[in-house]
Amino acid sequence: MDDNKNVVRRLKSIEGHVRGIERMVAEDAYCIDVIRQIQAVQAALSKVSTIILDNHLNSCLINAVRGDNPDDRERVLKEISEVFATSTKK
Repeated sequence: MDDNKNVVRRLKSIEGHVRGIERMVAEDAYCIDVIRQIQAVQAALSKVSTIILDNHLNSCLINAVRGDNPDDRERVLKEISEVFATSTKK
């Protein structure tokens, strides 16, 4: 539960940061400054993704692996594989 509160707090911070970037663009701020702010948001989103994945691995994955249903195990492992495959496509 504390992790969820942490994630929500981080997302609200990111939301505010994105609004700031929007203002910077509207006010024709220096491009490099805008890019640096975008990079900061990307890093923050990456951290949120890592936290959520860690929570998933320590809850859903463990439950599926320890469970009796082999379909659940396969589904969870496939989901994780797909997430990593998607994250490496660029």
